[in-house]
Formats: sequence, C-alpha cells, structure tokens
Amino acid sequence: MSTPRVSFEFFPPKTLDASFRLWDTVRMLAPLSPSFVSVTYGAGGTTRQLTHEAVTTIGAQFGLNVAAHLTCVDATRAETLAIADSYTKAGVTEIVALRGDPPKGQGRFTPNPEGFAHSVELIEALAATGNFKLRVGAYPEPHPEAADDLADVRWLKQKFAAGADSAITQFFFEADTFLRFRDTCAREGITGRIIPGIIPIENWKGIRKFALATGATVPAWLDDAFEKATRDGREDLLATALCTELCDKLVREGVEDLHFYTLNRPHLTRDVCHALGVQPQAGLEKVA
Repeated sequence: MSTPRVSFEFFPPKTLDASFRLWDTVRMLAPLSPSFVSVTYGAGGTTRQLTHEAVTTIGAQFGLNVAAHLTCVDATRAETLAIADSYTKAGVTEIVALRGDPPKGQGRFTPNPEGFAHSVELIEALAATGNFKLRVGAYPEPHPEAADDLADVRWLKQKFAAGADSAITQFFFEADTFLRFRDTCAREGITGRIIPGIIPIENWKGIRKFALATGATVPAWLDDAFEKATRDGREDLLATALCTELCDKLVREGVEDLHFYTLNRPHLTRDVCHALGVQPQAGLEKVA
C-alpha cells in the first residue's frame, strides 16, 4: 500500500489563546510535509483579515504551500478580486474557492447585488487571472440545498469546467460514502482530482452536531461506539482507530490524497498520519 499525500485545514485565530493553538498546530504538522495547507474563511466573511494574516504568516514562517479560502459572501466582485490580488502580491498561488455560508441569522445564501452569484462565477473569475491553482468544495452526500441526489455532482462538473484544478469533499464517516461518490462522478464524466475530506473526531457530540447541520449521515454504530468509549475514557483511542481505518480503506481503494480538517487540534491528525506511514521529514522537525 502506498503512502498517501496529506494536506491540512486550519482556521484563523480570534483570540490570543487561539493564536497559540494555531501555531502549535502548524508546528506539529508541518514536519509531515503536506502537499498544501488551507486556511478557512469565517461565515459571512467574518475572518477575512485574520485569514489573510494567517495565510501569509504560515507561508513565510513555515515554508508551506498555503491555499487561502475565498468566498462570495457579503462582498462585491471588485472587493473579492481585490482580496485575490492581495494574495498574489503576498506570493499565494492557491485558493479554495467557495460560495460560503451565509452570515449568522440568515437562513440561506443571498448574493451581494454586485457580487458573485455562486461559486462557479467566482471560479471563472479567478481562473481568468491565471494566478492560482483553484481547489473547490464537493459533497459526497447531498448538500442540504441540493434539488436531487445528482445535483451536487452536476454542479461539481461545472466547477471543473470553470477552471477548478481539484475538489475537496465535505467530511464523512464511512469510506463507502466517498467511494460511491467518486464512482458517480466518474460516470458523469468528471476527470478532475477529488480529495476526500477527513475529520478526526476530537469531540463526538460537537462533530455529530456539525455533521447533521451539513447533511452528513451519522451512522447509529458511531453513537454506540462513542457512548461506550466515553464510559471507559477511551474516546481518543477510538477516534484514532476509526480515522486510521477509514483512511486505510480509502488508500487501498486507490485514493492518493487525504485532506484533514484539523480544527486546530493536531494530535489525532498527527497520530493517524503516522499510522498511515506519513512520517516527519528530516530537517523539518524544528521549523519556525
């Protein structure tokens, strides 16, 4: 079995304590030589400046290839492209282009009258600059707003046609969920790289709530497993074993890339990577 390429997602800190946690997370995972790392963009664009600062600092201090999240939310086309231009000037060459979640209190996404109406328009505009490798989102299970089971696949095909280089999926709990999606995409003529998004379960109750909000299926056996593990004080052991098994099955089915949603908590991600054969690279242990 080949060793997968890995990448990691971080989110920008809003407090001093969160800032320390981010940098500790990057320090712990940077030696694993990720193919790229990404930095999220808060709902409603709330972390726009923090994202920019985190992206540029991680790139400069740790020498990592950083992909900045960029969304269509609450900004005009000119404002959004100005942010993209500022990334170009900072040496950033990758963007994760997303529609984005609506601001708190808004049930559905409403485009700015002078903004991008959806992610495909954003991808087309960014691709036209010729400045970025573009990564996009994908849903292995129907998005809550999807009209039918194939709607997300057809939309993903449009994203690739608009200029996307690869797609990163929403997280899921069973390997077959991704594998079925990959096969459906292939049948629909999608040839671009689709990278599974992996979430090590740091806190089952929190992840479960997040999963239900995004339309991800929560298997009953996971509820039972974490209930027993919590009783025995073995949640981390279970989380590491489950995540390693999930990733191992994906790799055995030909998956070459894994993207970890770290939630700025690196220990489980590091342990899973080690179990998969992804080891620290010599000379990188003491970066920054």
